Amino acid sequence: MPLPLIYTLIALSIALALLVGFRKGISQTREGKMLAFVALLILPVVAVWAGFDEHMDRATSTQFCLSCHVMSEYGQSLHYDDKSYIPAAHYQNNFVPREHACYTCHTDYGMFGTEKAKINGLHHIFVQYFGTIPKPEDIKLYKPFPNATCLHCHLGARKFEEVNGHHKTPDMLDKVKAGTLSCTSSGCHDTIHEVNDLKDSKFWKEIKAAN
Repeated sequence: MPLPLIYTLIALSIALALLVGFRKGISQTREGKMLAFVALLILPVVAVWAGFDEHMDRATSTQFCLSCHVMSEYGQSLHYDDKSYIPAAHYQNNFVPREHACYTCHTDYGMFGTEKAKINGLHHIFVQYFGTIPKPEDIKLYKPFPNATCLHCHLGARKFEEVNGHHKTPDMLDKVKAGTLSCTSSGCHDTIHEVNDLKDSKFWKEIKAAN
């Protein structure tokens, strides 16, 4: 729901609630009771739901993820002019939607993941305001990156199934699909964000699409 409409709902909810609260006797008639029901229950619930839905969608945006200062270097790493950097290759070639690039590959993170992920997200908030914020190069995933995230898009794709690198051993692809061999293991796709490489790297200049 567009933000202007959400703001309109909130303003209307407040206006009607004030009307019901300060207009004595308004709720004594049948129509007044209906107005009070709409003003004090229906509109507030709709406004809260619409606002929550809007902000949850914004929380999946790349802009939101990179709004934390500590994540800015990870944003820069999406522009490495080197296809061996997996996030950069996916971002620059639109293998993931650029507006939701972070969330596309980290769908189990923070409030969007399991209960444990949500607790970790609360820990991040605590550290942001009361703890010691780690350096970008010291940030680590809580658990190994799951193959299922890669396979969600790549499984069944001809380029994925037939590429020589996935058949170095007869059972290599089967192990990847079973999750016993990580896609990001050494010798495979192990060049990820690598924020330590920023200083001496070349970068691709993103071309903004015309409206």
